[in-house]
Amino acid sequence: MRIIQLAAGAAALTAASGAIAAGFADPATIDLEVAQFTGARQGEPGGARLPVDRRLKLSNCPQPHDLEWYGRNRETVLVRCPEPGGWRIFVPLVAEPKQQMAAAAPAQPVVSRGESVTIAVRGSGFVLSRQGEAMESGAVGEWIRVRPAGKRTDPVRARVVRPGMVGMDLP
Repeated sequence: MRIIQLAAGAAALTAASGAIAAGFADPATIDLEVAQFTGARQGEPGGARLPVDRRLKLSNCPQPHDLEWYGRNRETVLVRCPEPGGWRIFVPLVAEPKQQMAAAAPAQPVVSRGESVTIAVRGSGFVLSRQGEAMESGAVGEWIRVRPAGKRTDPVRARVVRPGMVGMDLP
């Protein structure tokens, strides 16, 4: 039994050293760095959801990897090689219990159907606004139909910005 364990360990070291010798970053090292950065082990709330894909052939990075939070709710860690032309990968995390509950709870509508709203259209260097009527109820961030004020206007879709205001961005 001890011989099998030693053989398995030697095979793992050979595979890891082969990846490093071939000029590739070791995914297990990246996994460890992510765990140290987040303070949680893989699979735990706040830790990496899965190990870094072992099929990735990331070039070996002579400098220490840069790790930073990515996303508004810290749901991903960005790992990158700071060298010019270096690589970057995104490691998704297991959501914290409070984030899971917040995602499960539906947001409360701040605009009600029939309510008078301001429709703001934003473009490069300008903002146009116009009064309108909400044809649907919606929470902040949701897209709803609104009818601009006027007798012969077709409804448009706009994102709820805050109570009494909806908007859309032009490219």
